[in-house]
Amino acid sequence: MHLRSIVRHRTVLSTSLRILQSYTPTVANQAHYHQRILPKPITRTSIPIRRYLATNAEQATAESVPRVEKHQFQAETQQLLHIVAKSLYSDKEIFIRELISNANDALEKLRYVQLSAGGEQVGDDKREIYLYVDDINKTITIKDTGIGMTKKEAIDNLGTIARSGSKLFIEELKKDKTNTDDGKIIGQFGVGFYSAFMVSNSVEVVTRSYKKDEPGYRWTSDGSGSYEIETLLDDVERGTSIRCHLRDDCAEFSKEETVKQIVKKYSNFVSAPIYINDVRVNNLRALWMEDAKSIKEDEHTEFYRFVSGQYDKPRYTLQYKIDVPINLRALIYIPQYKPNIFDVTQESDVGVALYSRKVLIQPKANQLLPRWLRFVKGVVDSEDIPLNLSRELLQDSNLIRKIRLLLSQRIIRFLQEQSKKDKAKYQEFYEDYKLFFKEGIVRTADQGEKEDIAKLLRFDSSREEQGNLISLEEYIDRMVPEQKHIYYLAGPSRELCENSPYYEAIRQKGYEVLFVYESHDEVLLMQLAEFDKKKLKSVESELETDTKKDDTILEGDARSLSQDEANQLKQWILKQFGDKIKNVKINTKLDQHPCIITTNEMGAVRHFLKTNLLQRNKQQEIYKVLQLNFDINPKHTLIKKLYTIQKSNNTELANMLCQQLIDNAMVTAGLVEDSRLVLTGLNKLLEKVLEKY
Repeated sequence: MHLRSIVRHRTVLSTSLRILQSYTPTVANQAHYHQRILPKPITRTSIPIRRYLATNAEQATAESVPRVEKHQFQAETQQLLHIVAKSLYSDKEIFIRELISNANDALEKLRYVQLSAGGEQVGDDKREIYLYVDDINKTITIKDTGIGMTKKEAIDNLGTIARSGSKLFIEELKKDKTNTDDGKIIGQFGVGFYSAFMVSNSVEVVTRSYKKDEPGYRWTSDGSGSYEIETLLDDVERGTSIRCHLRDDCAEFSKEETVKQIVKKYSNFVSAPIYINDVRVNNLRALWMEDAKSIKEDEHTEFYRFVSGQYDKPRYTLQYKIDVPINLRALIYIPQYKPNIFDVTQESDVGVALYSRKVLIQPKANQLLPRWLRFVKGVVDSEDIPLNLSRELLQDSNLIRKIRLLLSQRIIRFLQEQSKKDKAKYQEFYEDYKLFFKEGIVRTADQGEKEDIAKLLRFDSSREEQGNLISLEEYIDRMVPEQKHIYYLAGPSRELCENSPYYEAIRQKGYEVLFVYESHDEVLLMQLAEFDKKKLKSVESELETDTKKDDTILEGDARSLSQDEANQLKQWILKQFGDKIKNVKINTKLDQHPCIITTNEMGAVRHFLKTNLLQRNKQQEIYKVLQLNFDINPKHTLIKKLYTIQKSNNTELANMLCQQLIDNAMVTAGLVEDSRLVLTGLNKLLEKVLEKY
C-alpha cells in the first residue's frame, strides 16, 4: 500500500502511518474490513483508518492473479432486474432491511447445518451481522458470519433473479420430518438482494462457504446486464459481505445515524446481533415471541413506548398466539392516556405494526384491524401472512379479512374478560374510549361484528343507581319472562328520562329501561337494531305500537272522562288540528302527564329533523312531513278542562289550549330543537286566561 495515497486522507494520524508501514503490502480479509484479513491483526485502530482500509485496499497481489469470469444476465433477467431496482420498492431505505434479512437467513442456515444430523461442523459458532458505513467514499457494507456461498451457489442465487435460496433451503428442511423449526428463515422471493441496485452504482459481494477447503469468491455488477465472479486466493472469512457503492442522490445511506434509525425501524428484532461500526444497535427483545409469564411489567412498559412512541404506560396488555388455522403472534397494548377529541375524530392510522419473522413489514398495518381499533398499539407477527413481491403490501384479501376478524374478536373478548375481572377499572377505560366502540358499530356493515362490539357498551339503567353502568348481556339476563325487546329512552339527563311521560307509560309493565344521554347514542342503537336476537326499541316506538287502538276507559271511574266524552274530544281535536295530527288516541297508561306525541321510529324522526334543519321558521312543515299521533290521558285535569271548554263553545280558548298541549308534547318528544318557538303561543294563552283579571 503506497504511503502517499494515505497522506491524501487528512483524517489519518501520523502515528497510524507508522503502524501501517509495519505491515506487508498484501492485505487479506478481516471481519470488519469487507473482504480481506490482515496477517497481523490490529488491536486498536481509529475509525478513519478502518474506513481507509475498507475502501482503499489493493485488490490483488503480485504473487497471484485470481481468475475472473464474466457472465451475462439473460434478457428477461435484465428486464426483471430493472423492475426490481427501479419500481418494485416504494421506499429506498427498504434495501437495508432486505440485506439484513438475507444476512440473518445466512446465519440461520448455518445454525441448521450445525444442528442437523451428519451436518458438517464449522470452526466457530459466531453468528453476527456487521454494518460499516463510509460517508467519505459513500459506501455501506453489510457482512454476516453465516453459511456463505460456493461459486455455483453465488452464480445461481445472485445471477438469477427471483430464485430464492432461502425458500429452497426451507424445502430441503421440510424433507427432514424430524426438523420442524423453519420459522426463522425470512427470505421468500429471491429479489431482496437486488434492492441494493436501487441506491448503488455498483454492488460487490465477497463470500466463502462454510464447507471445508472452499475458496472465497468476489461477485460484482453494476446492474446493467452483466456480472463478474472471481476466485480469491487470499484467506477469506466464512460468510458474505455486500458492499454498495452508493449513488450521489443516495449518499444519506452512508451516514451512521441514518442507517442506525433504519435498522431500529425495520430490523430491531432479528435474532442475530447487529453492529454498526462495531457498536450493537438492536438491544430490544421480540417480546411477542416469548412466554408471557416470563415478561416483567417494566419490560412491557419499555416495549410499549418503543412501538407506540408514547411515554405513558399500557393500561391493558394482551399477548396472543395461535398456530391453527394460521400462524399468528400478537402483543397488544391499550394505552393509559385518555384520547383527546383529535384522536377520536382524525382519520389516523391503526397503531399496530406488522412483522414477518421479526422483520418489520408495515409500521401501520391498517388492513389487520378495523378503523375503530386504531387506539390500540402493538405488534402482529405471522409467517403465513401473504405479502407481495416487495414484502411491503398484503395480498389474499379473504385471508386478511379472516385475520382481521380473528384479531378484533380476540381483543373484544379480552376486554370483556377485563370488565368482569375489575369492573371499576373497565368502567374508567370505557368512559375514555367509548366513542371508538360506537364508531365501530356505526361504520360496520356486518351485523355479527356490530353485536360483537356492542358487548363492550355500557348503559345507565332504570334499575341501577346513576353511574352504575350495565352491559346489554346483563340486561337480557334479567328481562321479565314476557318481555321480548330491549328498551331504551333518549334524553338530555337521567332526571328528564325518569320524568318523561314515555317512561311513565312503560314503567307500569315492570320493564327495565336503558337511559342514553347523547344524541349520537340514539343513532347508534338504531344502527345496532338488535342484540342476541332481541330487538332494540325506544319506549316511544313501543308506545306507538302498543296504542294502535284506543285504551278502554273503565266505567264509573270518576277521575276520568267517560268513553263517550273521550271519543267526542278525539273527534273535535282531529277536526280542529287535522293538518298537524294524523290520529288521536286514548291512552290510559299515562298518569302524571296530559298527553304525548307518538310516531313510528321517534329516534329516526328526531335525527331527520336535526340533519334537515326544518326547525327554523318552518314549524308548519314539520307537521306535514311527520305522521304524528296525539295520545291523550282522559284522567288528567287539563284534558278534562279542554273537553269542558270546547263543549261550552269557547272555541278560541279551546283551540289555544289544545295547540299549547300539542306544542308541549312536541317539546317533550324532542321534536322542537328550540323550545322558544312555542313561547308565543303560551303567552297568548296566558293573556286569554287572564282577560277577566
